[in-house]
Amino acid sequence: MAATALYETPLTLIDGTETTFGQFRGKTVLVVNVASKCGFTPQYAGLEALYEKYADAGLVVLGLPSNQFMGQEPGDEASIEAFCQLNFGVTFPLTEKVDVRGKQQHPLYAQLTRFKSGLLPGLIKWNFEKFLVSPTGEIVDRFASTVEPESDEIVRAIEKTLAASAA
Repeated sequence: MAATALYETPLTLIDGTETTFGQFRGKTVLVVNVASKCGFTPQYAGLEALYEKYADAGLVVLGLPSNQFMGQEPGDEASIEAFCQLNFGVTFPLTEKVDVRGKQQHPLYAQLTRFKSGLLPGLIKWNFEKFLVSPTGEIVDRFASTVEPESDEIVRAIEKTLAASAA
């Protein structure tokens, strides 16, 4: 996959700001499809902790709310943003609510799900799946919903990607 295509992907942030994934060029990005009423929702705390710990080193956590799995993100953008801030102190960027699979799949997920490595090729299976994207736009890794944000597996992958970009 060409990094250029990934960086040209349009994004609308939760406050309605139109941008592209290119705003994260040069950063390591952990892309996560999120939901407020999921068993994995407490992972917001770990995602925020990662963001706070590694932001100065070049990490961005990007949350994309989705209501595609059992209606677990029913709110509008304002209620999603308020929920995240009040319950988990989220400061990392969030986008508008998107589809991560199907006919209306967001273009970012069309790019990300082309990554065919490891145990999770293809379609998003549930909320809180995670993709690690290098500062040059390469998809470095993909993690299942069950892998906690602060797990050794994710932390090692982030630190390795950050170190490679600093070298």
